[in-house]
Amino acid sequence: MSTIKISSKVESVVWEDLKALAKESHQNVSGLLTEAISDYVRRRRVRPVVLDHLADSMSENEELGKLLAK
Repeated sequence: MSTIKISSKVESVVWEDLKALAKESHQNVSGLLTEAISDYVRRRRVRPVVLDHLADSMSENEELGKLLAK
């Protein structure tokens, strides 16, 4: 897998915590950052199948939604 170089700003205390974690876990900072970014993106992204089920549910329960809104 290819890599790219990034530049960003973080709070100094967070950076020190990250470096300490890397040392404690015998990993490098780059690996921890890659893992953290990957986990964050995976948690934040809504899968298309979930959106499809939501749309189906809203369509199937449109009348109920109208009744509840009254």
